Parts: sequence; C-alpha cells; structure tokens
Amino acid sequence: MITFAGRRVGYGLLVLGLVATFTFLTLRLIPGDVVRLQLADAPGATEEQVAQRSAELGLDEPLVSQFFTFMTDAMRLDFGTSFQDGRPVVDHIAERLPATLELGLLALFLGLALGIPLGVISALKPNSLTDQILRVLAVVGMSIPNFWLALLLITYLAQWFGWSPPLVYVGPGENLAQNLTHLALPALALAVGSMAGVARMLRSSMLEVLGSNFIRTVRSRGASEFTVLAKHAGRNSLIPVFSLLGLQVGAILGGTVILESIFSIPGMGSLIFDAVQNRDYPVVLGCVIVYGGLFILVNLLVDILYAVVDPRIRY
Repeated sequence: MITFAGRRVGYGLLVLGLVATFTFLTLRLIPGDVVRLQLADAPGATEEQVAQRSAELGLDEPLVSQFFTFMTDAMRLDFGTSFQDGRPVVDHIAERLPATLELGLLALFLGLALGIPLGVISALKPNSLTDQILRVLAVVGMSIPNFWLALLLITYLAQWFGWSPPLVYVGPGENLAQNLTHLALPALALAVGSMAGVARMLRSSMLEVLGSNFIRTVRSRGASEFTVLAKHAGRNSLIPVFSLLGLQVGAILGGTVILESIFSIPGMGSLIFDAVQNRDYPVVLGCVIVYGGLFILVNLLVDILYAVVDPRIRY
C-alpha cells in the first residue's frame, strides 16, 4: 500500500508541475503588454516609466529565467506578489480559500445526498416510467451549464416568489443562517451535475451487482431484501462512485470561477476571474496551482480509498 500511495503521489506532483508549466507559458503567450495595461490609467507614460515598471515586476528578464524563478519559489509555496496591490499572493489565497471550500463541500454534499437515492430508485425499478424520467433528468442535469442554471434560478425565484439571494457574503462564524442562504443557490447549481453523474453511475453499478451470482446466493440463503440492498449490493455498488467523485471535484472547482462572480462570493473563483481580467499573472498562477493541488489531493485520497476497498486496484 505504501508503494502504491508513493507512486500516486509522484504522479500527482508530476501532473501539478505540468499544470504550472502550461499555465505559465499560456499567460506569457497571451497577446498584449501587461505593463502598458497597468499604466493605462496614467496617460502619457514614457518609455522609461514602462521599462522601470517592467523591471519592478521582473518582466524584463528572459522567459526561461522567469520560469525557473517562478518554479523555484512555487516549490516553497511562494507565488510572489500581486501586480495590482503588491500583496503576497499567499495572503490573497488564504483569505479567499475558505469560502470556496465551503461552497465546494456544500455542493458535493448535495450531489451525494440527492444523487445516491435517485440512483438507487432508478436501479430498483429498471425501465419503469420512474426510471426513464430519472434517466432523462440525469442527462439534462449533466448537460446544462451550471452558470446558466444559476441565472435561471435567480430569475425565476425572483419572478415567481419575489425572492432573491442576499448578495453580501457573511462568514459562517458571523451568521450561519445568512451564510447558508447565500450559498444555497450556487451550491445547488454546482451540485446538479454531480447529482446526475452519481445517479447514473450508481444505477449502472447497482444493476450489475444485483444481477451477479453472489447476490443470487445471498437471496437463496433467505436474506431479506433490505439486507441484500444495504449490506451487499449497496456497498459494492458505491465503489465506482468513489472514482467519479474525484472527477466531480474538478468540475465543482471549475464551476466556482463563474458562480462566485455571479453571486458575489469572495472566494478563489472570483479572485481568478478578477486576476485574469487584470493580467495579474502571479495571482492567476497561484490560484491555478492551488486548484490543481486540491484536485490532485482529492483524487489521491480517492485512489487510496479505492485501493483499500478493492485491493486488486493496487496492481
């Protein structure tokens, strides 16, 4: 198990390094001069001022030198300072990360809490009208963009019920009820895709398990249907769902970039959105590395959990 976990950690670090490299090169290849963009508010800036600002930001050095400096600092979790306000990027991330984690965990919880019962119901009544309706809804849920669903929820809740979510974020420690009210709609919009994916995966997995020989053996021994479902079929059917959760975390993190801006949530997603607009390279790079690290960490935990449940995966 230690060898398996070590191999997975090595793969994860390699992927994170590739993500950082790709993001760094992509940002540098975007057309436009970030220094002149920053000096746009100072009309008449001379070439000397542009050169001085470029030197202050370290953008006058060769690209290879900038890259190795960035990678060396990043390995020490030093992502530099923001081009906009000069504050350390780590401070920005530390302020914004809790809100994003709360939103992501809430969306993941809703996805599991709604997806598992729907998947079980669909599997217990295969090809029935209920099953067909749930399958269609699952396809719709996986297809609909979360930001568009969020806009629909805001629009129709305001139009039909005269209610709109609060647009001022309050931390859970200050007012938990207002905090959850604020996060309810974005979490639901993020959870729909996860819910649909979990329901579809669980339905397929449970149908396969229920038709297997060992379930027939369990039933032939007189086990109740509840025991068959809860103890045998349910546990074995949930194993493939574990691997799906790792992928869903990536989709949820990606969805926060737009939804946090729509709902005025001061999280990592809105931080990336603003940083991209302002060409704030260090902030974008720091946020992408943290997002990539979270995604790899969750998938690493899923792989280890998968290997614990099914030892054949280790090989």
